[in-house]
Amino acid sequence: MSGLIDFFSGISTQERSLILVLGLVFLITAETLAPQVNMNYKKIRHGATNIFFTLVTLLINLIGAIFIIEAINFCQNNNFGLLNNIILPTWLRIILGLAILDLVGAWFIHWLQHSVRWMWKFHLIHHSDPNVDATTGLRHHPGENIFRLLFTILAVLISGASFGLVMMYQTVSVFFAHLTHANIKIPSGIDRYLSYIFVTPFFHKVHHHYTQPHTDSNYGNIFSIWDHMFGTAKSFYNLKNLVYGIDTHMDPKEHSRLSNLLLIPFQSYRQPAESNKGQAE
Repeated sequence: MSGLIDFFSGISTQERSLILVLGLVFLITAETLAPQVNMNYKKIRHGATNIFFTLVTLLINLIGAIFIIEAINFCQNNNFGLLNNIILPTWLRIILGLAILDLVGAWFIHWLQHSVRWMWKFHLIHHSDPNVDATTGLRHHPGENIFRLLFTILAVLISGASFGLVMMYQTVSVFFAHLTHANIKIPSGIDRYLSYIFVTPFFHKVHHHYTQPHTDSNYGNIFSIWDHMFGTAKSFYNLKNLVYGIDTHMDPKEHSRLSNLLLIPFQSYRQPAESNKGQAE
């Protein structure tokens, strides 16, 4: 297991990027050959919009890596964070570290964005996609990327995770972002059993149903245990009956035009049906 940490400690940015690109290409190919749901849409045009946001996400993450490394160095130099103050076997350190990073850096900030109105206005760009596929995974407004970066830094400070562990988490996290949005056919039984621990494509697709209460559910990124633990897990028995998007932005001029997507956070707030948003301003 220590060899795994060493691998991610030594992996270059180019190698890590290549792994993620190949993973995305594989998932796009898989959903083209064996789609879970047949969606009638212009896949290349749709993908181009989402790839733009993906590239912006990667750019912000590249700049943000400077601050993440500073947080890692602070923890290592000052014995700060949980993992620097307890003795555990390597395999358990990896699991605990990934769990903390996923809880704080993914689940909690995701839940927060659904709970705070002004943060939701940034996050709904992700939810406005009416054709969820592998390219939807990193369809995030630049503002949302900054939120996630800040909470990843917080997760590093809480966990005291090493550089190799953080690189492992980020690589797995990005792959799961693409995997769980991919429109790929997976046996429902396998998906269901895996979803008790991990976020699976079927489990996450429920989160992209266009109306409440499903939109405010299934926030997990890697581990679904947080949703089961905090009571935010919901199921949807027939994936083919899901309608993707968000009920406040179903007009193609709003959810498909890049210029409008970038401006949505600065437009007037629209109350989703049966919404609890706005309780925290």
